Parts: sequence; C-alpha cells; structure tokens
Amino acid sequence: MAKILITSGPTRQYLDPVRYISNASSGRMGAALAETALRLGHEVVIVTGPVPTTYPSAAQVVPVVTTDEMLAASQSWFARCDGAIGAAAPCDYMPRIVETEKIAKTGAPLTLQLIETPDVVATLGQAKRDDQWVVGFALETNDRRFRATVKLEKKHCDMIISNGPTAIDSDVNDVELLDITGEVVARVKGTKQEVADVLIAEIDRRLIRKTIASGK
Repeated sequence: MAKILITSGPTRQYLDPVRYISNASSGRMGAALAETALRLGHEVVIVTGPVPTTYPSAAQVVPVVTTDEMLAASQSWFARCDGAIGAAAPCDYMPRIVETEKIAKTGAPLTLQLIETPDVVATLGQAKRDDQWVVGFALETNDRRFRATVKLEKKHCDMIISNGPTAIDSDVNDVELLDITGEVVARVKGTKQEVADVLIAEIDRRLIRKTIASGK
C-alpha cells in the first residue's frame, strides 16, 4: 500500500489584516479522493487550505492558509510519501505589498500589484525521486485538453486530471485523466465521489502498483 499526499481546498493571500484574495474551492474533490484511497487501504495525508468540508477521520489533516504555507507543508510531507495528488486550488497570485493596517476607503479606485505565487505541484514534480509519482489537476476555461497537456509536461507530472470551472464549489465534476504521454486514459462525469473512485482506481493501477512491482 502507498502513503499518498493530497493537497486540497483554496489558499488565501491577504491584502491587509482583514481582506484577502481566494477562490471558492470547497475541498470536496480532495475529500472524495482521500475517502477512496483510504478505502483501498492506502495511508493519506491531506494538506488543506480553509474549507467547510469535513475530511475522513482516518486521514492526517494538515491545515494551512497561504500558498507559501501549502508549499512548505507539501514539501515536508512529500518527502515521506510515495506520491502526491494536487487537488488544491491555491492562489496563483499574491499582492506585492501586504498592508499592515486595514486599507481605508477613500472613494478612489484601488490599484493592486500582484505577483505570482510558487507552483506547489510543479515544485513537487521537479523534486520527486525515481520511486515517487505526482498527479496534477488542470482547471481551465477553454482548450482544456491542450492546456492540461502543457501543464503535464511543465509541472513534471506522471498523470494530470483536466476539469473546468463548474467543478468549483460543486458536488459534481466532469474530468479527463491523461497519462504521461498526454493520452486520455479515462473520462468520467458524476458526483465527486464517483469521479474519485475512477481516478484513484486508475492511479492505483497505473502508478502505485507499477512502482511497487518495479521495486522502486
């Protein structure tokens, strides 16, 4: 059996002590993936941003807030895991300057300067050992398969899951699973638990069992 790291939920990037930018990721996909993996006998560690979702009690849950915190926790736990599934939706941008006091309303437009945050999945993909694997998610609004294929290579993933914006804060999902060559090896639409069952079964068969069989 494998020890699997799952990142889940959103992250928050604060503008001042009370305001932040984020997204509506609920953590439901991460929870569903964890539930299926645990049912198959795998050990699961979930690094999660703030979510209303309750994760399976058998999983070890590591709460974080910012993308930098998610990256640090993921790097630490990934070193002790066999593989990782990046189901989180961390903020891609953060303010260049975080104000130490609450920003007051002035009646004038407010201009924010944003810079990119670190890419959690890409960092894990670049650092993985020969006996480790990484599966990413690619949420895109158009050219989904093409963009997923680009991310598959750019992030050094072994497989990638393509889905769309309707997955955010939803009980259902519609995904394609691509292998390392970019070939679509599974398509599934349904509840997030139904989708997770198919995805984990494929990851188990194509990555976990092959890694164990090769003795890596």
